Amino acid sequence: MSSPLSSKSGAIVLLIASLAGLAVALYAYFTPLTGVTGTLGALVAIVACFILAVMALLLMQVKARGASITLRVLILLGLAGTFFAAMLLHQWWICVAMVVGLIGLILDLFRPAHYARPTHT
Repeated sequence: MSSPLSSKSGAIVLLIASLAGLAVALYAYFTPLTGVTGTLGALVAIVACFILAVMALLLMQVKARGASITLRVLILLGLAGTFFAAMLLHQWWICVAMVVGLIGLILDLFRPAHYARPTHT
């Protein structure tokens, strides 16, 4: 049997990466002379990282197979979109955080399944 912490390790890595991306995006948005201070792009990166963090928390709690698949697809789209936005903003540390988040998502794909499976007789 695996411990509850090890079965959620991918979602935890994703959460930490999202929060790190959020911190970097907040720094870039509010600190003068970062090149993106007060821009809409940096604000979008802040919102996207926050949403990714919320979805990582939801991924830890979800038990249904369909819900976890849907969340994983949405997280993958969010990671890709935030990575692309960070590249356009030249915020390389956000790009690194999104790659770490992708690693967390991949780890989450291999967590043990606890889904109710129908029995065929």
